[in-house]
Amino acid sequence: MWTMIPDASDYWLRNASLADGTRADLCIRDGLIASLAPAGTAEEGPDLRGAMALPCFVDVHTHLDKGHIWPRSPNPDGTFAGALAAVMGDREKSWSADDMEARFAFGLRCAYAHGTGAIRTHLDTYLPHARESWAVFSRLRDAWSGRIALQAVSICPIERFAGDEGEAIADLVAEHGGILGFVTRAEGGITQEFEQLLDRCFALAEARGLDLDLHVDENDAAEAATLPVVARTAIRRRFKGHLQVGHVCSLALQNDAAIAETIRLVAEAGISVVSLPMCNMYLQSRGARRTPRWRGVTLLHELAAAGVPVSVASDNCRDPFYAYGDHDMLEVFREAVRIAHLDHPIGRWPDAVAATPARVMGREAAIREGGPADLVILRARAWHEALSRQQGDRIVLRAGRTIDTALPDYAELDRLFA
Repeated sequence: MWTMIPDASDYWLRNASLADGTRADLCIRDGLIASLAPAGTAEEGPDLRGAMALPCFVDVHTHLDKGHIWPRSPNPDGTFAGALAAVMGDREKSWSADDMEARFAFGLRCAYAHGTGAIRTHLDTYLPHARESWAVFSRLRDAWSGRIALQAVSICPIERFAGDEGEAIADLVAEHGGILGFVTRAEGGITQEFEQLLDRCFALAEARGLDLDLHVDENDAAEAATLPVVARTAIRRRFKGHLQVGHVCSLALQNDAAIAETIRLVAEAGISVVSLPMCNMYLQSRGARRTPRWRGVTLLHELAAAGVPVSVASDNCRDPFYAYGDHDMLEVFREAVRIAHLDHPIGRWPDAVAATPARVMGREAAIREGGPADLVILRARAWHEALSRQQGDRIVLRAGRTIDTALPDYAELDRLFA
């Protein structure tokens, strides 16, 4: 360890750089940040020499039930269709409770070691299998309480909500304290049937007091504009829950007038947006022996400028939808900065992996007096250093105590792939 953190309940950390570049001394007492003072205030304690201190990360869009199946179910061509087929086959063949719990827990261990304090995961929700998936989630949510706060969202095509199946899915989500979610895609354009089904989904959520979290327009079809319909539905119904949408890839391919109107509606409806830059760049605009023509990400700058809460998150990890990743939100932020030009200046963009997604989850991720001493300390002294090296020697504090940041060995999962 490049600096020693006292194994004590009361100590100072001197000369830390905060996310905005200011220097501060932090008094840690009984698991809390008792004081946040100007650098030079404290007379004793480790001198961080400008090392960055960040709040623990929040990953507000993941798929922990799919994670780490790549060794047995790779995506043959890297396309969205290939990913969907591979996951469906793997789910039917291999997703026992033991298999899901082992992979899910492996992902949590990675995220915890990297400094993540809260995660929202989507769960494939296809009955009857989904009952087992949600039971696994509930067990792990309880087991990880106090280390990683977990939320879960259903994911399946919106068409699954027609008829009795929709009621059953909504009841299952409510039973486990979850969030209602589904996929909206309309490559052929918006139909009356789609609008009616979307309205039904809102009604199912409202009747159970559920928030909504949707996969929206994850494609390159400019005419596949379901987001404005989602926003208008929320406005018309005066939806009282929180509504987040993810991906929104096709928005970047629409004309300026359509973009402006969609962003206006999203802001009016109070919708939060989460972008998944690594996964979307991996899947979108992919073709055999063809260089991709666009990055696949949504319009983060324009949404943020309109006052829309914008987060970035990890999405899939080592599965057919994204072959890479390690549940590391610092990697997510580093790649988001590069892919979407979240720099010059960095400004408030670090909030996109901490404060903003924390609010979406009804939590807090901030360094403040009286707040928890849950910190990620980087050896880097500024963002231009932090975004240039991987920061594999970071120090993670939870309630003021250092945790073991050793990552689990992939070999632990080998028994699942025999």
